[in-house]
Amino acid sequence: MNIIHVIVLAIIEGLTEFLPVSSTGHMIIASSVMNIASDPFVKLFTIAIQLGAILSVVVLYYKRFLKSLNFYYKLFVAFIPAAVFGVLFSKKIDSLLESALTVGITMFVGGIILLFVDAWFNKPTVKEEKDISYLTALKIGFFQCLAMIPGTSRSAASIVGGMSQKLTRTAAAEFSFFLAVPTMFAATGKKLWDFHKEGHVFTGEEIKFLAVGNVIAFVIAMLAIKSFITFLEKKGFKIFGWYRIVLGAVIIGLIISGHDLKTI
Repeated sequence: MNIIHVIVLAIIEGLTEFLPVSSTGHMIIASSVMNIASDPFVKLFTIAIQLGAILSVVVLYYKRFLKSLNFYYKLFVAFIPAAVFGVLFSKKIDSLLESALTVGITMFVGGIILLFVDAWFNKPTVKEEKDISYLTALKIGFFQCLAMIPGTSRSAASIVGGMSQKLTRTAAAEFSFFLAVPTMFAATGKKLWDFHKEGHVFTGEEIKFLAVGNVIAFVIAMLAIKSFITFLEKKGFKIFGWYRIVLGAVIIGLIISGHDLKTI
């Protein structure tokens, strides 16, 4: 891995973390093309720099995080399923982090779902986070677990989960952003611990890469969040559905036809 790889992956992370297109899926494809996907540090890097993007939520929505304890209780309830499933299936999840075919399939299937999600859930009644019940928060948390399959998109899974519980598009998207904070803090912490437990020691260069990656992801995500909310309110999810379908079909087609993504 070199500094160019770091910059490319961090920009991809910042742009895609909050869009329903799977930041992890995009980084797996990018790292496969750059022939670095199987590197243990790269696997760590693609998880760890999500922390930088997530911190942009805390900065942009800091007033919500200072609002009340109920806000944190709901996030904790919604976080529980991911914490449990993450511990139980961490090794399986890690093995999928270099599978471009998995990404292609989940991109395609997820895209089809996004084409219809606006029509399926078109009578929302919950417009603000304060109106979300604990049971609803827990259900959204279970939807988020689907994102443990690379290419699914944590954002897409939790937003669709929210809309299925009668949240508006904006309320579902914002709750998805908030839920990302404890989820990605935990995922990054666990990944760092596993990396250390396996006997890896960070080099000075790797520490620099993590710092640069997180800063870039933070700045790009700050710009992406507001644009996404504005677009979502006006246009909905169809364009993201078509994007996922096309990208998924291209990935699957290349693999089936015998092309190695590392040689693209």
